[in-house]
Amino acid sequence: MRILIVEDEKKLAGFIHQGLSQAGYITEVCYDGSEALDMAIKNEFDMILLDLMLPGINGFDFLKNIRTFGAETPVIIISAIADSKQVVQGLDLGAVDYIRKPFEWDELLARIRTASRFSTKSGQQKIKIDDLEIDIPARKVKRSHSEIELTSKEFILLEYLARNANLVLTKNQLLENAWNMNFDPESNIVEVYMHQLRKKIDKGFDNQLIKTVIGAGYMLKGNKQY
Repeated sequence: MRILIVEDEKKLAGFIHQGLSQAGYITEVCYDGSEALDMAIKNEFDMILLDLMLPGINGFDFLKNIRTFGAETPVIIISAIADSKQVVQGLDLGAVDYIRKPFEWDELLARIRTASRFSTKSGQQKIKIDDLEIDIPARKVKRSHSEIELTSKEFILLEYLARNANLVLTKNQLLENAWNMNFDPESNIVEVYMHQLRKKIDKGFDNQLIKTVIGAGYMLKGNKQY
């Protein structure tokens, strides 16, 4: 699951980003409301965590604009504002939940799991590539109806490959999206994880789904269904 964190308090944004990454989510952070709106319109996110008091445009205007553009991404407001009228305003503008700062970490994770049920974008809940089935909210993977145990990072990597099935993904793209890291030519972390993932996904099957494209990157190849 890919989550956009819109929070201008950099320390808090970093805390949420780190915690969600450790919990197995792919996250991106934006500190400005206008920039976040542009990101949300141009990119595919499964959820948005939104502060209300932001530079650029505030959270209320963000909600008005994102719905105008037809985006139906679930939005959870995270704000120190406690005024009930503003809480209601945010929910009426399309947010699916409201969490008041400061919050308990376990509560945020529970709210994210619950809000994921509001998602209506195709491909968010389950992706199937040939006989490989990925249940994103449940974080379960099956091949030929047999469940495959993956680590949190392996699941993130597989999810990113599946969302971009039949496209060649470079090492840099995998680092940025699965690890939130910039390209390091000395690192072999991608090769190590792809080797592990290939053993779990393809071992024992004639149809090898994970392909290495020499000199270019990696691809999850197959018939993609939602």
